[in-house]
Order: sequence, then structure tokens, then C-alpha cells
Amino acid sequence: MARQKPQIILSSLDLDRIEALLAAIPASAFPGKAELQAELDRADVLAPEDIPPHLVTMNSTVKFTIAETGKEFCLTLVYPRDMDGSADRVSIFAPVGSALLGLSVGDELAWPGPGGKAMTVRVKEVVYQPESAGELHR
Repeated sequence: MARQKPQIILSSLDLDRIEALLAAIPASAFPGKAELQAELDRADVLAPEDIPPHLVTMNSTVKFTIAETGKEFCLTLVYPRDMDGSADRVSIFAPVGSALLGLSVGDELAWPGPGGKAMTVRVKEVVYQPESAGELHR
């Protein structure tokens, strides 16, 4: 039996920006487009100043594990234009990035990984979050 997906919460600013990006990308160029759109559609949306500090938002730095491998990562969730080749960033359009967005500390979410194999992302800590740092209009 599939576990219930955790509730996700998005900042209205992030949602607007991501939906604009998605609208400009053909599904053929982004295999996870339908899944990400479905997550956006089911999210609770809050004003940036109302975002709780334990939540993964765009430009947050997050410690998380992949349950299937037990590996731990600490990555910053960024828009594709901010991917600069550094190993400490993950794009919102990467499977892990799509899975992380909107989760809270302690949540886990099964998501189709590279090659279609499911991976379960578990959020351990939000190391940095722009909203709680007062950067509401980044």
C-alpha cells in the first residue's frame, strides 16, 4: 500500500516563478514535468512571510537522505538558471529537486528518480531558508 504523500507548502512567489518556467518547457525536455505540476497543484500556498522555517523553499539549503541508498546530501535548491556546475546545488527540475520542494523536516516522499526507479527523499534539516532569513523577494 502506498504511503500517504506528505502535505507540501509553497511560497506564492516560488509557485508563480516555477509555473512560469514550466509553461515555457515542453514535456519532452523535462520528463518530470507532469509530476512536478501535480505537486504544485496539490500544494498549500502561503505568502513568503508566512512560510514556516522548517520548510524547503527555493534557494533553501537542505540536508536530506535517499532512503534506498542511505546516502546523505546537503544541497541548495535552485532555479535552472542558477545551476553553475557546483556540486552543492540541485535544480528544481532534477528529480531530487522536484521531490524536495515544499517538504518539511521529517517528511519523506517517494519520487521517480533517474531512469524511472523510485527513490525516497527524507528531509533531515533545513540549514538555510531565504524566508526565515528575511529575504522575501529574492
